[in-house]
Amino acid sequence: MTTATDKDTVTAKMPSVAPGLLLGLGFGGFIDGIVMHEILQWHHMVSHVDEYPTDTVAGLEVNVLADGFFHAVTWLLVWAGTITTLVSWRRGRLAPSWSFHIGLLLTGWGIFNVVEGVIDHHILQIHHVRDDLGGPLVWDIGFLVFGAFLVAGGWLLHKRGARAMVAVPADAGP
Repeated sequence: MTTATDKDTVTAKMPSVAPGLLLGLGFGGFIDGIVMHEILQWHHMVSHVDEYPTDTVAGLEVNVLADGFFHAVTWLLVWAGTITTLVSWRRGRLAPSWSFHIGLLLTGWGIFNVVEGVIDHHILQIHHVRDDLGGPLVWDIGFLVFGAFLVAGGWLLHKRGARAMVAVPADAGP
């Protein structure tokens, strides 16, 4: 028979979701910034703002500066995720299941894509995934769909790991 105290003990030791989500948000931002901003150079943080055209030195300088601030925020998210991972480990609140944590990391990445995509691409319209090909809406929607798939797939993976932790038979005790 499970008592209220047993439930409190189980709840108190449930693994933390914060490390995986924070790392996912940070790594999602890094992937966006490093791959799309720097390597592919599809856009910069404010490349769709008329005052800062990327085809002028002054405009490119502002865009690179904005990219730097963006990277600083994602770097802080990765540090926050790293610190919460260490704190959770010291408190015995890390799941033994890789799917628990990787699922949350993918979920965090997807949340980053959806939030950044809605705010920057659609509400503020400070940049789009691709401006250079015409029809940026298709790319922006694709970015959101990819983010939604990351959220859904990551959450399912996380839940699989969480279920594996609580799938202990009731009569497993002495």
